[in-house]
Amino acid sequence: MKKYITTPIYYVNDVPHIGHAYTTIIADTAARYYRLKGYDVFFLTGTDEHGQKIEESAKKRGKTPKEYADEISSKFKELWDSFEISYDKFIRTTDPEHIRGVQKAFEKMYEKGDIYKDFYEGHYCISCEAFFPQSQLIEGEYCPDCGKETSIVKEESYFFKLSKYQDKLLKWYEENEEAILPKSKKNEVIRFVSEGLSDLSITRTSFDWGVKLPSSVGDPKHVMYVWLDALLNYVTALGYGNDESLMKYWPADYHLVGKDILRFHAVYWPAFLMSLDLPLPRHVAAHGWWTRNGEKMSKSKGNVVDPKEVAKAYGLDNFRYFLLREVPFGQDGDFSQRALIDRINSDLSNDLGNLLNRVIGMSGKYFDYKISGENLLKFHKEEISQTESLIAQLDPLASQMKWHRYLEEIWKILSIANKAIDVHAPWNKMKESKDEEAMATVALTANILAKSALLLYPIMPKSAEKIASALGFEINEESFEKYIEKSEILPDILIQKIPPLFPKIEAPLMQEKKESEKRRQETQETVSIDDFSKISIKTGTIVEATDIPKSKKLLKLKVDLGEDSPRQIVAGIKEDYSPSDLIGVQVCVVANLKPAKIMGILSEGMILAARDEKGLCLISPLRTVQNGTPVK
Repeated sequence: MKKYITTPIYYVNDVPHIGHAYTTIIADTAARYYRLKGYDVFFLTGTDEHGQKIEESAKKRGKTPKEYADEISSKFKELWDSFEISYDKFIRTTDPEHIRGVQKAFEKMYEKGDIYKDFYEGHYCISCEAFFPQSQLIEGEYCPDCGKETSIVKEESYFFKLSKYQDKLLKWYEENEEAILPKSKKNEVIRFVSEGLSDLSITRTSFDWGVKLPSSVGDPKHVMYVWLDALLNYVTALGYGNDESLMKYWPADYHLVGKDILRFHAVYWPAFLMSLDLPLPRHVAAHGWWTRNGEKMSKSKGNVVDPKEVAKAYGLDNFRYFLLREVPFGQDGDFSQRALIDRINSDLSNDLGNLLNRVIGMSGKYFDYKISGENLLKFHKEEISQTESLIAQLDPLASQMKWHRYLEEIWKILSIANKAIDVHAPWNKMKESKDEEAMATVALTANILAKSALLLYPIMPKSAEKIASALGFEINEESFEKYIEKSEILPDILIQKIPPLFPKIEAPLMQEKKESEKRRQETQETVSIDDFSKISIKTGTIVEATDIPKSKKLLKLKVDLGEDSPRQIVAGIKEDYSPSDLIGVQVCVVANLKPAKIMGILSEGMILAARDEKGLCLISPLRTVQNGTPVK
């Protein structure tokens, strides 16, 4: 029995954050769970390192793209290693084997007639490395995924015949109920595909940092579009196009992804696989996003959650538990130290840790730490039956990635043990010389703890191993089969004393940035005088202003900067100014900004403005100055 589990390969344009950790920890939990059940698991993670964004980021830092990719990729690998993520392979899209596999895939799709060359003109988002049709843009100009402004790009491109696979994709969704998890996300994908698929641009010529086309195609100026390159990692990691001995793990059982990249994995990726005549993945599972204290995370706000910092302050197992328990899979979640502390104090310290402390204390006080389960059925048949009934519900929850529900059911099991102690009161039984009954209650609690430790191991491996050590058994496949799958009990237990696992936390352990500090961060990201001197800001007078149809925000302006002819500038000021208000107004313009097309209209500069709660206000000199006067 085999299981193939993957994370997305993370794009190396930034360092790891809580979203990356969340995906990886879910995948690691699934891998540990299925290994415990006896499956031969292959768990893949890695980094996506090609594309225009990487090329530009490297240039800004004075590095080659490969040097920059090496630096950021190592940060991901170091974090996963410090988190003891149990991956079997860490792939990089700069690996030679990956590049050869991608070129083979391109060649096969090309020979099949699924790839052809044409020209592409459309709205391109550099941030998402994606083209979008006009119908999908926000207000006709902004990226539907990240909200950033797109630009019109026209270039020669190779296209993949995505439209050819529309009906086959819809059939796959229909015939495979759990192809996309959670099921609410599946409905979104079906709606998207049903609206009609356009053929997909899969190469670029405007940058070089990417996988070149195979030599058999004979077109060296093209590099592959980053998503074709990236998605193929799931099979190149298994040797596709090279030594294919690991292809025995394909198809993937679980592709774990964020909801923002679901379309690529649930539409483009299965279409590529159909073209390659490869089986489709069994599940594409998409999770939600994380906010912090109710706010979207951003570097400018200084509120991005560093997973390494949280794990160091609160403990890695506690962090893993919080991520998986706090949020239903597929929904967005909010990180706050208070919520994390509440989970640790209530769930872990009170319910789990205190239960172990009670078992250790009662076994030592009454039975010299030696517990026998021979009378369990005699005195606690009902509790055992309830426990086994709850355990039976867990595997379907795990298979659907419903780890929050999985943990909720385990806590119901723990509540059976806590309630049994309170109801049967072993201390009173000992006073009444009912030693057998007291022993049975302590043995019940110890056995429930043992089973819970086995079930919790995928989420909290270190803590589960400590509980197992205190109860005198090991967490492994054999124990899982005996005590979970076959419902056996630990016959005789020699309890070991261990320190409390989950000490209560009284106050936040990480220092939160004060609002004043956050505001300073937002407004005081420093630049050198050399950087500032590169920007040419000039004064100019608006001599013409016209409306741009189909846009709620944009106006087309002609601005006299003292040059031979007025500059044409597209400005997002329509909600605050009408064209008639602007004629004769003197403004400040960034004059050396690279020209760009916005909604197909050339824009040759940027007008400066300020916005507060009263709206947007153009920046103008206090008195009229000669057009073209520089701002210094």
